[in-house]
Amino acid sequence: MTLSDLAAYAAETYGIKEQHKWADFPGFSVLVDPHTEKWAALLMRRWDPETGSTVELCDLKCGRDCLVRLRASYLSAPFRMQGQKWVGVRFDRRTDPAVVFRLFDRAVTSGEQRGYTVSLGGVPNAVAARQETLLPAYGGRRLAPEEAIPPRIREMLKLYEPGNGSFLQKCKIFYLQGKSMEDYTDDRPWEGKFRHYFPTYHDLNVPQLRGYFTWRTGVRRGEFQKVPASFAYLYLYELLNGIGTDSPEDALEKMKAFETGYLDAGIGEADIRENLHRWMLEYAVLHGIPPAVALRYTDPALLAQDEALLILQKPEERTDGEVFGALVTLAGPRFAASPVITKCENGPHLFAASWRTAQANYKKDDKDLFRACFGRTYGFPWHPLANAVYWDRRPVKDADYCLTACRRYLCRGGTWREERYEPLYFDKKRFSAFLHETDRLLRRYLKTGHDLKERPEEAWASVYVRTVIEADKAAAAEAARPRITLDLSGLERIRKDAQTTRDSLLTEAELDLPGAGGMPDGPAAPAAAPAVPTAASAAAPDAPTAAAPVAPDAPEADEGPLDAVQKRILAGLLRGEDVLPVIRAEHLMPALAADMINELLFDEIGDTVLDCDGDRLSVVEDYREDLERLPGLQALLTQDPV
Repeated sequence: MTLSDLAAYAAETYGIKEQHKWADFPGFSVLVDPHTEKWAALLMRRWDPETGSTVELCDLKCGRDCLVRLRASYLSAPFRMQGQKWVGVRFDRRTDPAVVFRLFDRAVTSGEQRGYTVSLGGVPNAVAARQETLLPAYGGRRLAPEEAIPPRIREMLKLYEPGNGSFLQKCKIFYLQGKSMEDYTDDRPWEGKFRHYFPTYHDLNVPQLRGYFTWRTGVRRGEFQKVPASFAYLYLYELLNGIGTDSPEDALEKMKAFETGYLDAGIGEADIRENLHRWMLEYAVLHGIPPAVALRYTDPALLAQDEALLILQKPEERTDGEVFGALVTLAGPRFAASPVITKCENGPHLFAASWRTAQANYKKDDKDLFRACFGRTYGFPWHPLANAVYWDRRPVKDADYCLTACRRYLCRGGTWREERYEPLYFDKKRFSAFLHETDRLLRRYLKTGHDLKERPEEAWASVYVRTVIEADKAAAAEAARPRITLDLSGLERIRKDAQTTRDSLLTEAELDLPGAGGMPDGPAAPAAAPAVPTAASAAAPDAPTAAAPVAPDAPEADEGPLDAVQKRILAGLLRGEDVLPVIRAEHLMPALAADMINELLFDEIGDTVLDCDGDRLSVVEDYREDLERLPGLQALLTQDPV
């Protein structure tokens, strides 16, 4: 887009001619509002010796607040003018004409009042009084009244009168003409190119009008054919103005049907969908459609952002999947490509738990982590349907409309405001720092490879992630502990079976003893254990036996929970040796050996003491001194390696 395109649009739409006020600065010119005689735009052309080309810039008096909604590389602060009313525009191949024209409309019409009431009983007759009806060109020439033009179209065209040439006047005439053609049908297709910003019936010649109404006839039957984008916009303007609809709900349903039949089929241009989503929401708010219904017509991306903010604000009330999904929505799809997510099943849980922990414990300047990253809701001026040909005939009433828990619309004295979270005010650096540090520590913990570089400025987030990691380790160790389940209901049966077995082993003489099992003298006394012959007595059964003095039992030394092989492995690791030969000699696997030692020492140490990476085992250095003091290990540590 170039400055010449903007100047041509200003002249065509508003009759504003470019004014060159400074002979000494031929590259500077202005577009002046004809009603207020104030500048609407400052146009600047200057030579850039580095690129060898002309740089085209413009300052538009459309209000700095528009940058909140319209974020584009070619929009910025003003280049020459000062104050919050001005916005800078750089003109190059990336500049979107539709956006710039919309901003220029706002610069020209921002001071106009909307909301007039009109009676449809009278018909403007300024044009009808002429000898020759001034109609759009037909085949490059004017059309006389007697030529073959459908009477309904002829009567519709007579309704046009330029008035003051304002955008409001244009919207009003469009409404009047549209209502007069509300039930009109035609059967004269038209093929060709047509492009016009904010098109109305007056911008089409008769063949184009007949082609549009023929296409509209098919659309109302559910038949969608490709037409110039301006025809599609013309149809949507009709629906916004209640032309061809029975109610606001019916208008929304027909807009949605158009999206499904035309845009979802890949026929229309992408920017039509963006505008349509915006208009459906704005139309729903203006007409007080219940929020539960309006949500069906709202841009899914906008709703996803609002829902993500609500989830991260109170993550303790949501599932791991919901919290992780909210992080992805606000961080972008690249975040979900982390190997913590793609390689580890519990990656989403750990990310969600880290956010919950941080949200519950972070405090800085009386802000929790959510508030520090995303701020609060702010109020912004809201101009519903300002970028559409729309004429609101109803008086504006005060309103309070809550779409979601974090998006609200207020109207006071005819002025609308929108309260919402604004991405321009997000502390994206802090949010990204939290995610980066979480990702870095989880990659190390889960051994996913592709380690991230540590950044000192992100150290504040590590305490929350480490808390989650320690909790996950403890949960994993607890889950790995063997479980013994006792069926207490079977104890009585076991006791009875044991009693029966004991009775069957007693001799007849023993059964006759007083107090034997089953006798009335009481419970059986424990029988003396039969003597077990020793190896010596078995070898010489006839030899006399001598009574030997009985020595008291000596207490056994506490050798700890590890067996000899496990002690050798642990001692070798503590001495820095390669213990793989020992493991293989015992026909063990390194990971299994590490798990066995960790399990046996968990009650003693309270944590995992060995790490296993492939075939390599290593001691967790935090517990080296505890391991060296284990019973039965000191002697092995002083031996020479085998």
